[in-house]
Formats: sequence, C-alpha cells, structure tokens
Amino acid sequence: MENPVIIFGAGNLGALALDIFNSNDIVVYCFLDEDKSLHNTEINYVAVMGHPDDHGFLKLIGAKCEAFVAEDDLAKRKARIQMLRERRKVVPVNAIHRLAVLSSPLELGYGNLVAAGAILNTFAKMGSYNIVHAGAVIDHHAHLHDHVEVGAGAVVGHHAEIASGVYVGAGATIAPKVKIGEGAQIAPGSVVLRDVKEGAMVFGNPAQEVKA
Repeated sequence: MENPVIIFGAGNLGALALDIFNSNDIVVYCFLDEDKSLHNTEINYVAVMGHPDDHGFLKLIGAKCEAFVAEDDLAKRKARIQMLRERRKVVPVNAIHRLAVLSSPLELGYGNLVAAGAILNTFAKMGSYNIVHAGAVIDHHAHLHDHVEVGAGAVVGHHAEIASGVYVGAGATIAPKVKIGEGAQIAPGSVVLRDVKEGAMVFGNPAQEVKA
C-alpha cells in the first residue's frame, strides 16, 4: 500500500487498527473522530485531527490517502462506510496484521480487520467489514458474511456459515457445518453445536438460547 491511511474512529478498535498498520510499516496519516474531547490528542504518536465529516480531510480519501473505518459501534461503522461510498466513491482497505496467518486460496472482501495470531484457513470465505480478533481461527471452507465480529481465541469450524451482523464472543467455539443466523450473538466461551436462529442470543456449553 503506497498511500497513508486515515483511520475513522479513535477508540479501542482504532488503536488496534493502528497497531496492525504499524506492523506492516504502513503510515497512518491521522485519526478522525466525532468526539471533540479527543481532538488534538495522540494515540501512539498519531494525532486525532478532527471530525469524520470534515471536508478538508475527506477530500484526501481516494486521492492521497486510503481509509479504514474503526468505529467501536457497529451502527456508526456502517454509517461511515456508507458515507465514504457515497461521498468519495471508495471502500475501506483491509487491515491485516503481519502476524496473522492467511492460507491460500481464500476469499476476502474490503475493510476487514484481522489481528495478530488470527488464522484464516484455506478456502475460507470472508465478506467485508469483519473483525477477527487476536488468535481467532476461521477454519477451512467456513464463511463469514459482512459485519461479523469474532472475539479473541474463538474458533469457527470448517464449513460453518456466519451471517451478517453476528457477534461471536471471545473463546467461543462454533462447531463445523453450523449456521448462525443474521444478528445473532454468541456469548464468550460458548460451544455452539447446532444452528442458531436470526437475532438469537446463546450461552453455555452446549449453547442454549437466552430468552429476553
């Protein structure tokens, strides 16, 4: 990647993205965040320069800088991604830590974050805007759709399918060939042995649905 990167979001996910770009010797130009109290502060020597809607910075995207969206809140991430597509006609770059393991072949979309020690095995398929935390394993032929977050140390078994907007907590295990419905939440440490319906929250070993 020749151009520097502007990171949208200066929270926990933004700091993680910075570490990933640093691991690949990719220059981060600045952070942009809507929280004015963060403006003119720094994260590991990189300045939080302004608001994400500031035209002076936005005009750099696609011309002199790349973009990565690292808002901690999913709804805000989606809004920023949509804004970049509409106003700058660009999609965010991927942030892949140099210590992550990506086997070949695999399918990978845009704007994904893959942290140190994560493993994407051969023929895995990952859409766009997913977050795979440190040490997580996406096994062969598993499929993550879009906006999926997989916590540290979690395992997604082979041929499992994770629909869009799913949260898989740290240390959870999704058994092979299991299907997780859109927007479902898997509690940390859970072991999921059967399909999970859309919007459900499950917990335990074996995982059971938690009623609201």
